[in-house]
Amino acid sequence: MIKERKYTTITIPKPLFEKIQKRIGNTGFSSVSDYVTYILRESIVDMEQKGTDSNIKKRLNALGYI
Repeated sequence: MIKERKYTTITIPKPLFEKIQKRIGNTGFSSVSDYVTYILRESIVDMEQKGTDSNIKKRLNALGYI
């Protein structure tokens, strides 16, 4: 049986990594990976909320379609 991995590796440009590393220096994030994971989760939640039915209806209403 093949054991499923819980994590995967992504690559980012080294200059971006270094900027993030400097930025998180005085925060509660223990690593660049922790910070990037947090930011990606927040982005996904934001995108999902923007796509909800009520928000779509509000946009359509504002445009005069409803």
